[in-house]
Amino acid sequence: MYEAKNVLAPFVLAFAGLKEGIHHFDRDITTTFFDAFDYTEFDNVALKVHIELNKKATMLEMEFSISGTVTVGCDLTNEPFDLPLSPTHELVVNFGSAFNNENEHLLVLPHGSHQVDVAQTLFETIVLAVPQKRIHPGIENGSLQSDLLERLDDLSPSESTNETEVTDPRWDALKKLKTDKNSC
Repeated sequence: MYEAKNVLAPFVLAFAGLKEGIHHFDRDITTTFFDAFDYTEFDNVALKVHIELNKKATMLEMEFSISGTVTVGCDLTNEPFDLPLSPTHELVVNFGSAFNNENEHLLVLPHGSHQVDVAQTLFETIVLAVPQKRIHPGIENGSLQSDLLERLDDLSPSESTNETEVTDPRWDALKKLKTDKNSC
């Protein structure tokens, strides 16, 4: 856990020494960030976070802009691909008698706090930005070449025009009744 704290340290923002007004912070998020949360859904992560902190006399307003890619497996073929993400999130930090993070847009820190940890907020924002169904873009445009897709094509039923379709005569009689009913 000691190593995880070092990885997440850049996401603890000290605001005590800042003047009132707008301040900007830029951070990079890599796979090690998600390792600190024991989250293994992403194979590779290359995200940039821009944090705009507006310090006011009695509260902080924060806006997170995240951009970059995460490598995930396709739900249909399991082929890895880079999924572009660009979520944003707004957070208001107030001060009160006790810590409270029950609301995703409001964080209450105890009076006398001098820093805010935004790692959990960033983690949740990124994970929730990933669509539930992840489909490789090559499937949609037909450019994906995969062993799995080739195997599925080999196993799919082929349509042959040379074979005569053999049907059950009982079904033919039922189809004739349906046709006769429509012609009346």
